[in-house]
Amino acid sequence: MFSLLGGLALLAGSFLLLKLGTFYWERSRLPPGPLPFPVLGNLWQLSFRLHPEMLLQLAEAHGRVFTVWVGSTPVVVLSGFRAVKEALISNSEQFSGRPLTPLFRDLFGERGLICSNGHTWRQQRRFCLVTLRGLGRGRLALEGQLQEEVAELAEAFRQKQGRPFDPQVLIVRSAARVIGALVFGHRFLSEEPIFQQLTQAVNFGLAFVGTVWRRLYDLFPWALRHLPGPHQELFRYREAVRGFISQEISRRKLRAPEASEDFISCYLAQITKTVDDPVSTFNEENLTQVVIDLFLGGTDTTATTLRWALIYMVQHGAIQERVQQELDEVLGTAPIVCYEDRERLPFTRAVLHEAQRLSSVVAVGAVRQCVTSTRLHGYSVPKGTIILPNLASVLHDPEHWETPCQFNPSHFLDKDGNFMVNEAFLPFSAGHRMCPGDQLARMELFLMFATLLRTFRFQLPEGTPGLRLEYVFGGTLQPQPQEICAVPRLSSCSPSSAPSREGL
Repeated sequence: MFSLLGGLALLAGSFLLLKLGTFYWERSRLPPGPLPFPVLGNLWQLSFRLHPEMLLQLAEAHGRVFTVWVGSTPVVVLSGFRAVKEALISNSEQFSGRPLTPLFRDLFGERGLICSNGHTWRQQRRFCLVTLRGLGRGRLALEGQLQEEVAELAEAFRQKQGRPFDPQVLIVRSAARVIGALVFGHRFLSEEPIFQQLTQAVNFGLAFVGTVWRRLYDLFPWALRHLPGPHQELFRYREAVRGFISQEISRRKLRAPEASEDFISCYLAQITKTVDDPVSTFNEENLTQVVIDLFLGGTDTTATTLRWALIYMVQHGAIQERVQQELDEVLGTAPIVCYEDRERLPFTRAVLHEAQRLSSVVAVGAVRQCVTSTRLHGYSVPKGTIILPNLASVLHDPEHWETPCQFNPSHFLDKDGNFMVNEAFLPFSAGHRMCPGDQLARMELFLMFATLLRTFRFQLPEGTPGLRLEYVFGGTLQPQPQEICAVPRLSSCSPSSAPSREGL
């Protein structure tokens, strides 16, 4: 009996030593980093979150390329523009993979755009890029839709009559209706239950990925799949959203084949076109997931950036006044703001870019995976290694920004006051996995920001002690919930009515 127990103990001890030996041998092959613990890795030191500021502190101790362990999985973190550029731009193909964590595998599978790889990803991405650009090339029609949405957003602000309110709900609703019109071909009414459920699903999902529950699910998926918790609510939202998208797909099938005025119609036409192609990945499962991906990528980041931009204008009243002066001088009595106006509004454009830079809403960016063994910043990186580009470290890199932690529109202006591009401005990431909807986001942000600043003066409510500038960490870096006042500017031209399509 004792010999049997002793043998089992010896076997267990040997297995543990083997696992520990393998663990530390694998660690020795990767870039340096903080000492990990068995099972948890560095999650305890990281408070179970890949927090951008904490990763910046680790970069100071371990270098621009270092390794942290998420449980038993190594993650190579890239900090600063040079390291991120080397991976995502100079070696974009080698770092174009997308690892699937247990949570994302259970939620989405290897479908769609965000979580797919290989042939599926290449086909889906190419189609999304071409289709989104094609829909956007009817630029005047798309711009007209955006101007209509912006006019309604401004009207919603005006109805507050200068009283304190939190603009989050109105801005998120507006951004969601923009992407909804592009994907589904019709504008949602704000009170529609399915529209409210879609925005709730996006908000809940992005908040969930910043919680400890997300890390616990990835560590113990076999247990969490069967246990109660907020992750189960996430899966309920997924099923509801999939059901709605399936209904929309069924409606599109009843239309004439040539009716390709929205993304779903274009995708269905592509399914028909490639039905006899044995390697085609165009099917309704991928379509459903791509639509979810577009909503996730196209709603929160745009809305959050605009919220930060308004907060910065409240914080920097002199800059807000200078933006409004430029808008008044350049646009005069023009009834609406047009996207082409940005070329004549260098300061307004610089202020909006600076808001994107300083807020860095995407934080650490989406993880990549090394698809072939390669070298990065002098280190060997084996095939399959997970790569995490800390985009916040790029947008705050002191080598490329004069005052990286301060709001400074001069980062995007030359000595003559002309707008200029900075190569370290990567809010949409870079390389093969760059956001495919960046052009839509740029147009949407400019039209919203310029119109709102032209129409209102933003300020704190009387008696408010000050702005809360600490962000809420989740899927994106959200501003704290807080109220501001949108006081109508009597001298401004009020875009109270939507522009006509013929007038564009």
